[in-house]
This record gives sequence, structure tokens and C-alpha cells, in this order.
Amino acid sequence: MQKLLLLGDEAIAQGALDAGITGVYAYPGTPSTEITEYIQHSKKAQEEGIHCTWSANEKTAMEAAIGVSYTGRRALVCMKHVGLNVAADPFTNSAITGANGGLVYLIADDPSMHSSQDEQDSRAYARFAQIPCLEPSNQQEAYDMIRYAFDLSEKLQTPVVFRVTTRMAHSRSGVELKPARKQNEIKLDANPKRFILLPANARVLYKELLAKQDEFENRAFEDGFNRYEEGSDKSLGIIACGIGYNYLMENFGGKCPHPVLKISQYPMPRAWVEKMMEECEKVLVVEEGYPIYEELLRGYLDKSGKIRGRLDGTLPRDGELNPNLLSKALGLPETCGEPIPDTVVARPPSLCAGCPHADTYNALNEAMTEFGKGHVFGDIGCYTLGALPPYNAISSTVDMGASITMAKGAADAGFRPAVAIIGDSTFTHSGMTGLLDAVNDKSSITVIIMDNSTTGMTGGQDSAAFGKIEQICMGLGVEKEHIRVIKPLKNFHDENVQVMKEEIAYQGVSVIVPRRECIQTAARHAKAAAKAKAAGK
Repeated sequence: MQKLLLLGDEAIAQGALDAGITGVYAYPGTPSTEITEYIQHSKKAQEEGIHCTWSANEKTAMEAAIGVSYTGRRALVCMKHVGLNVAADPFTNSAITGANGGLVYLIADDPSMHSSQDEQDSRAYARFAQIPCLEPSNQQEAYDMIRYAFDLSEKLQTPVVFRVTTRMAHSRSGVELKPARKQNEIKLDANPKRFILLPANARVLYKELLAKQDEFENRAFEDGFNRYEEGSDKSLGIIACGIGYNYLMENFGGKCPHPVLKISQYPMPRAWVEKMMEECEKVLVVEEGYPIYEELLRGYLDKSGKIRGRLDGTLPRDGELNPNLLSKALGLPETCGEPIPDTVVARPPSLCAGCPHADTYNALNEAMTEFGKGHVFGDIGCYTLGALPPYNAISSTVDMGASITMAKGAADAGFRPAVAIIGDSTFTHSGMTGLLDAVNDKSSITVIIMDNSTTGMTGGQDSAAFGKIEQICMGLGVEKEHIRVIKPLKNFHDENVQVMKEEIAYQGVSVIVPRRECIQTAARHAKAAAKAKAAGK
């Protein structure tokens, strides 16, 4: 079999391709982005007509994938953990409908918040929806497990959550490939009411979901991704989840003296948990993210002190796990190297040299001078760096699309002026409905849609708003004369400041669109054009 050196994300993408997917649906978000990009660049995807363009947001991505499953074919949905909040409605309802073709939800969590607003643990969503969750411990397992996930989904007629964390997604290892299977033929579900969630149908389908719970646990016990490893030293038993198992084996050179319950498939098999609880004096729960299963094992009133983990401080309550944190918890010598010298100073993130957002913020700061700070509501994107020096231009960043609706709420409260900053991709992701609310209520807000023609923060993916922003705003009811396009360059600074002052003074909804391509994608496009010219194309 062919063997490739792959990131965890790439192993998942290759596994999904080899599992016979018909489509991947996603919105870019670190650390999940590379999965869809890998499929987009795959020769196999092009030859087999696999759908792999970006969706407007995570909710539309998931609903489209449910549509693929409806036809009997296989679909993968990819997003980061906070994206699952956006898709929560179809996610929880699809647990009730179940799946026809294999349906897998790849959720990439970001403990330590390397590029996220929170440390949310997506296993909590899987437990909430009562559907299986898989969590690989290494790249080979990620490849094998994603193929298994589609089989499991079809066998049990359920969506399956596939959870990875940042280190798993972005670390690299050798992966041995297996023979690929073909895409499913179109075949509708035998139950014509499966996808009709009228209350009478939903009540029946919910009972079916509840009846599957024992089988979900049986599969976790029998299918091989979980296992109980005996150990001679029963003073401690260790439940190691996902990548935590790798960290454990690293500390013990591959052979742990304590009993180990490796968990890569949820729900946990209770028989093995009971065995460990009976045999071992203490039990350490090693899980990346929330102490979900530690809390479950402890119970609400447990005061025995037998269960150790994040809740009692044996492991830190927040942040990523790593081998050194685990070595401390086990009383082993520290495994980290030398401390970073004081001469190596951390450099805060900043906008790229030549970024159009810099010129926009310089103009906005001048236009807002007379009003003072606190009047500009920000959003999620690389332009969020406008909150940092030297700009200090925005006063909020909560979630995607919140800039417009927070500005509207502030204006409704009598706060003037209220300005929203949002990117072109974020606008079509979550901003359009907020703008419609503002138009309907005739709220006095100014919305600045920073159009750099791409989804810049996650690497320059296509923006769903490209070439459409003015038409969208007019369609939502913004008056044409109050949709102003400016060019964010130093040569136009005074003109841009004047446009901003005029629209901020307007007592109604106005939109300003600073438009200049992202410096990074512009450089790539110029390089590609030069290469094509040299090749005579």
C-alpha cells in the first residue's frame, strides 16, 4: 500500500476521499481549513466530480451535506468548534432524522485558543445530540477512523461526529493508505418520513434514536478503536482520550506500567470503565478540552477523591494538554527542553505590510476623533487586529456577524454614533441578517464592509461576497446613495475621511465599502499571472 507523510487534517481528507464521499461542505476556520483545501487540490476529487467549494457559513454547509445524505450518498462537513454553534440547528435535528448516506461532521477544536474565541469542546455537542463521536489518537488512526465513520453512519443510520484538536490537525506522520471505494449510487431512504420533522414524525424518530444508544456503546466496545491495556501497577488506572493517549505513551516509552483504557470512540464502554474503577486505587482521566468524562465519572455528589484530572488540579483546567503536563501529573521527570531565553521576545500579531485594512483604520480613526473611543464594533477576521496598537480602533469582538447587530443594539439604546466593522466574507457568513434588521428598524448605524476580495484570516479562500456586496446591500433595503465604495490607499486618505464623516452623520443605515485586494492574494495572483505569461498561456 502507498504511504504518505500527512498532517492530521490531510489524513482525514485522504481518508474521506478513499471512503467514497460525493461532497465536502465547509467554511474555513483554523484548525479545520486544510481538510477541504486538500480535497480541492486532489486529482481524485476533480476526476470524480466531488463537490468541494466553500459554503457561505457552517449552517448552510451542514444542511447541504444532509441533502447529500438524503440521496444515499456520502458527505463530509468540516468546521472549527465555534462554527458548530452556527450549525447547531441542523446538527441537533439531524440526530433525530438520522442519516441515509454516510454523514460525518468533522469538528476541529482549538484548546488554548490559538485562533479562537473560546476553548469549547465539541464532545459536549455529541453527548447533547446523543450521537457517536470519534476522536483519533494519531494520524494513521485518523485516516482509518474517518473511513470507519462513514460505514458506522450508514450501518446505524446516524450522523457521526469526528473530533480533532489543533495538535492532531497540524502535526504530521506517515500514513498507510488502503484501497479506495466508489461513491454510493443514489438511493432514497426506505422510510419516506425520515426527513420530515413534523412533531408526529419527530416523536417516533426520537424514540428510534434513544433505542440506538445501547448499540452505539456496543460499537465503542467491539469495533477496535477503544481498548483496555492491562498493567501491573494498579495504584493508578489511566483513561486516555484521543491525543492524550499519544502523550501518555510518550512519557512511558510506549509501555505504561498502569492499566490504560484508550478511548477514541464515544460513548465510553461502561464495562471497561467499571473494570478500571474496581481494580485501581486511583483513576486519572486524560482528556483534551473540557473535563466532560471526568465529571461524568465523578458524579454530582462524589467525594471519594478516586477520580483525578482537570477538576481537582492534577491537570490544568484550561489550555492544551502536552506530554510535560502529563508527566507532572504522573510524578515523572519533566520532558520539556530548556526555557526560552529572555532575549527571544514574543511578537504580537499585526496586519501585513501594505494591508488595505491599515489605511481604512487610519481614515476611520481620524473621522471618529471628535467622538472619542468606544463607538466602533468589530468582528471576526484578520481586521480584528485593529483592536491592537497602533490603531486601537475597535471596541468589541464577540462572534461572527455581531458587529452589525451590536451596533444596532447600541443605536437602539441611544448611543451615537454606532459604527460596525465587518469583512466581506464575514458579512455573507453572518452579517446580512443583522443589516436587514437595521434596515427594517431604520437604525442609525454605519456599516463598514472591508472588502479585500478573499477570506484573508484563514489563508485566502474564495469569498462568497465577491462582486456582490453593493447588490446585496441594496437588496436588503439600504438606500443606493448611502452605499459608498472607497479605495483604502494613502493617496485617498482625505477623501475617505470625508466620506466616513458624511455617512456617520447620516441618521439611518449607511454602508461604506473600502475595496482593495488582500496583499497576500494579490501577490499570489501576480505570481500566477507572470508564470502563465512566461508559459505562453
